[in-house]
Amino acid sequence: MIPEASAAVASRSSEKKAKSQVGATSSGAASHSEDESGNENRQKSVRRRKRACSVSENVKRKRAGASGGGVRRAQGKHAKEKQVEAVTLFEVITMGKSAIQAVIDDWIEAYVADRDSSLLDLISFFIQCCGCKGVVTAEMCQSKEDKDVKSKMVEELDEAAGLQYKRFLAFPWILTVTWPMDADSAEYPLVQSGPSGRWFHTEFCDFVSVLVAQCQHSILFDSYLMNGLISLLTELSNSFVRAFRHTSVKLLSSLLGVALSLSVGIENSQKLYDVQRAKTVRQKSTQQLDRIQKKISELQEKRVEVESMMDIIFKGVFLKRYRDMLPEIRSVCMEELGLWMKLYSSEFLNDSYLKYIGWMMHDKVPDVRLKCVLALQGLFGDPVLLPKLDLFISRFKKRLLSMVLDKDNEVAVQTMKLLVLISRATDDVLTAENYKQLLQVVFSSHRPLAATAGELLYSRILCAVTPTSDNRDETNEEEEQRQQMFVRLKALLQFYQESELHEHVVYLVDSLWDCGGSLLKDWPTLTAALLQNSPGFTAAEQAVIVEILVASVRQAAEGPALVGRSGAKKVMSTREKKIQADDCLNLTEHLFSVLPKLLSKFSRSSDTVASLMRIPQYFHPDSQEAKNAQLVSSLMTEMAAVLDLHSSPAVLEAAARTYLSLCGDGAAWASAARASRDSLVQRWVDQLTGLLGESLKGGCFSAEEEQTRQIVTTLKKLRAFHNCHDLGRLTVFDLLSPLLTEDGSKGGAPPEVLEEALQCMSFAMLWSLSTSGETLTCREKAVAQRLQLRLFCERSHRCLSHCDHGVRNQAFLGVCDVLIAHSYQLQVWDPTCFGPLLYTPSPRLQRALLTFVCMHVFVVPDCDSQSRVSESSEVERLEELHRRRNVLAAYCKLIVHGVLEMSVAAELYPFYVKHYSDFGDIIKETIYRTRQTDRMESARTLVLCLQQLFVQLKREQESGGRAHSGVQTFTCIKELARRFALTFGDPAKFRECLVMIHRNGVEFVFQEFRQTPDNATPPYLSYLTILSEFSNKLLKLDKKTVLSYLQKHTAEHIIDLREECWQPLIYYRASLLAVAETEDAASYISSDRRHCLHSRSPASKQKVEGFKSSCQTRPTEQVGKVNKPSISHSPQANAGDTDPFSVPPELRGKSFNMASTGLSTYSESDDGSVDVEL
Repeated sequence: MIPEASAAVASRSSEKKAKSQVGATSSGAASHSEDESGNENRQKSVRRRKRACSVSENVKRKRAGASGGGVRRAQGKHAKEKQVEAVTLFEVITMGKSAIQAVIDDWIEAYVADRDSSLLDLISFFIQCCGCKGVVTAEMCQSKEDKDVKSKMVEELDEAAGLQYKRFLAFPWILTVTWPMDADSAEYPLVQSGPSGRWFHTEFCDFVSVLVAQCQHSILFDSYLMNGLISLLTELSNSFVRAFRHTSVKLLSSLLGVALSLSVGIENSQKLYDVQRAKTVRQKSTQQLDRIQKKISELQEKRVEVESMMDIIFKGVFLKRYRDMLPEIRSVCMEELGLWMKLYSSEFLNDSYLKYIGWMMHDKVPDVRLKCVLALQGLFGDPVLLPKLDLFISRFKKRLLSMVLDKDNEVAVQTMKLLVLISRATDDVLTAENYKQLLQVVFSSHRPLAATAGELLYSRILCAVTPTSDNRDETNEEEEQRQQMFVRLKALLQFYQESELHEHVVYLVDSLWDCGGSLLKDWPTLTAALLQNSPGFTAAEQAVIVEILVASVRQAAEGPALVGRSGAKKVMSTREKKIQADDCLNLTEHLFSVLPKLLSKFSRSSDTVASLMRIPQYFHPDSQEAKNAQLVSSLMTEMAAVLDLHSSPAVLEAAARTYLSLCGDGAAWASAARASRDSLVQRWVDQLTGLLGESLKGGCFSAEEEQTRQIVTTLKKLRAFHNCHDLGRLTVFDLLSPLLTEDGSKGGAPPEVLEEALQCMSFAMLWSLSTSGETLTCREKAVAQRLQLRLFCERSHRCLSHCDHGVRNQAFLGVCDVLIAHSYQLQVWDPTCFGPLLYTPSPRLQRALLTFVCMHVFVVPDCDSQSRVSESSEVERLEELHRRRNVLAAYCKLIVHGVLEMSVAAELYPFYVKHYSDFGDIIKETIYRTRQTDRMESARTLVLCLQQLFVQLKREQESGGRAHSGVQTFTCIKELARRFALTFGDPAKFRECLVMIHRNGVEFVFQEFRQTPDNATPPYLSYLTILSEFSNKLLKLDKKTVLSYLQKHTAEHIIDLREECWQPLIYYRASLLAVAETEDAASYISSDRRHCLHSRSPASKQKVEGFKSSCQTRPTEQVGKVNKPSISHSPQANAGDTDPFSVPPELRGKSFNMASTGLSTYSESDDGSVDVEL
């Protein structure tokens, strides 16, 4: 409702004045304050329920008083509030659809009685839905042609009063809306987030729809109601306030329903008219024909009028707002336009309206593009509308094809679904080149997009098979169905071979799984295609079929979780779990009997056998086939035969993991699998024992090439199985230990033998440590294990200096893994039982590990090596980088787990900045992990790193020789300190660490310094510049503490802060005084030095110039030799000088006490003054 208010709008200085004029003018004006509206009442659910019951009564009471004018309502407002609370149309939205229906019926009755007052209530409702919290005033407008009307349509700001004003025409009213200036940034109801916002938007749309539906048979065509509403919406859409621009275009959508009902009425009446005309003369009634014709004419006139209203709204609202700066408004416009085209295609579905959707598909906001695509899906999904879309699709097809690769995943998925609809609807829109481009998306990393592309692939290629004939018996039907599957499989193989885009079939199977499960789960057909003797598939095609078979088995057993593909469902429903269990049982029952035949047929192909050997990992343990001893024995025999033929890493790894899965508890085949595995491993150990016994005779390794090859092959098999299975009972460690005792210079074992032996021995030690809780039953066994660990570390230490790179790398990784496992077992050891005894690596081994990392990880390639790397393949470069990262990560784990001292990390941190792109993440994670273990020790390690680098730089400069490549410059050390400071996130959390860093730095500079005439400044004074990088992390209180500590150390020395040689001290102290975020040390130095020079006397300036001649060095050069400065000054000469060291800018103007030549600790008095003694 809009109560009475003043028509005099001249006094707009404040909202208070506007409210004070309520009830002061004639009955032709009205005003409204939303502060007294239903915003507060809307939040009171108890009152809401009570008011919902009395809606009709309140509205009738309002209608009865409408004839008395608005003045009487405004004057009796307070009296009515005491009796019953008024219910506005805005409040009705919060009461549900039933209340909306009743109130709108009553509002229509009130409109018939007093349409001016009721229209103002409706206008007020729309303004309140925009979130306006100000005052609305209205005055009568006699004519639209009034010259003064356009001059009054203004929108302005009153910054002094903090208000905004908008005047617009809603004939016959001129409305003035006043609201606070910050209303544009508020979250108005139409865009509120959360469930309440969505609920309000739904109720608002229902209100508008019910309003138009109830008025379509009465007041909708009175040329007054709709003119006012259309004028209101048009004017609001022109406002610069987004809350007003976000007016609902649902009015047009509601009018569509009226137009559709009118069209249906016209069509029914026309049918009735045709039936009456077809009757005979005796049955025909002229009066009835005239009455039907008149009704048709009335309905047509109403439809024309409704279409005229829709056209006005489209031009007045949509054309101005579909390019609005607010993306939410653009999205609403596109969504509603798609709805209009679908519901009222005769009027809106043409190229004049379709072009707006085509244009907005280039919008930079993903949600707007998504609404355009969704609107097109609704159009292309209706076959009746397709003929009207030919010109649009020919114009914007290129844009649709490019949107498949949209950066927003949802837009790309919906675009692909739209293209699938287009492909099914017509065959001449997308060309063969277009399909080739779209079908490649099946290899996308986003699973929903790949699955949608798989649907296009399945419908376009895999389903194009010859239909079966009707006259066939059961046998021929099965054979013909199998042939159809073969045709589909051929098409899939052809697509995969022609795409040449991806080498992993698992992604293709995952993309087709949802739509092509009937083909991919047809394991009898897949295995029949592999076992058939007829030349139906080539060897290359059969290899791809094997990959498809293995991928489908994995997909059925584990689900769509693939490495490198996102968007898959993480939680499976109960139905999906049931389907997965059934599929797993079906594949187990079929493949358990067929897999031995496949292994036997493809036993010569290493890659194919490696894929087939993975299938038993997905067998279901509850299958009936698992109880068939003959099938289990056949499978174990074929797997053993394959291992006798192949020694490639892929086959051995697949076999080891398959045996690990089959030997698990709970399956009927577990005992047979364990027996087969033990027999295989024992045979390999016996074979290796005989080969090594012959090769190690005479104190050195002597074996022929064939014998060496057999040793390497057997070691590879043992290493692959020892990685997954505990073979400790076979004493592999003792068997291989003699290989590491041989000296390479005296005929030691070949590098390939040593590398495999080191891996086997490291696995043996890891299994020994992992099972210590079960195997160590007495102290003697624990001592034996520690001796074995020491022996392994000593032998591996010797291999760190081997000439072969692979042996060195494997020895390093083996030592690191064993030491980390030993540290972990010490942490989880139960004191009540026997456990591993403590072993600490020797200092020689620790130095060797550190040297290995520094020499083989942080390597800077020279120009020749860079040219060679550029010529070599990118894959090799990445593999080498991956190897170096593994070495560094293994060494950092030793520090994190406490195997090595934390201070050792100070040798790694200098490479943090120089090799940040390759190893920065590993070193940064090491800093964080060590800080979690011991904050103070981690901070001391950072300090030690910086001080070591600084001392190395100073010694290099003092030596006067050529700069060494390993010595970092002062700028690099300062940048490293800045990176270290950034690792301290919350200063309050690391207060003690940061204070310790500063105290340690001050002591490093001043503690052992003795001032002499020849040595006036500390040799490490420039370190304070590096230390200042940590000052911004100090809290204000800690800065004062550190500054006091600095004054304590500098008080013993004679310091002339006007000399350049003391610049680092000035810089560091300024960094401690820089409290504000926008101020830094440099600003303090510049301001202090300018203040100092301006305040000096001419005599003192001359002295300063003389003093500077002996100290012309930069702060970055203070680590070098420092000449003797002139530091003797008289107290009279210094009395009038302003000291830049002691007077920060924020303390100027306060009282200072300057007396002596010694610099003492300053103290703050209660009145804020600072005393500094010089």
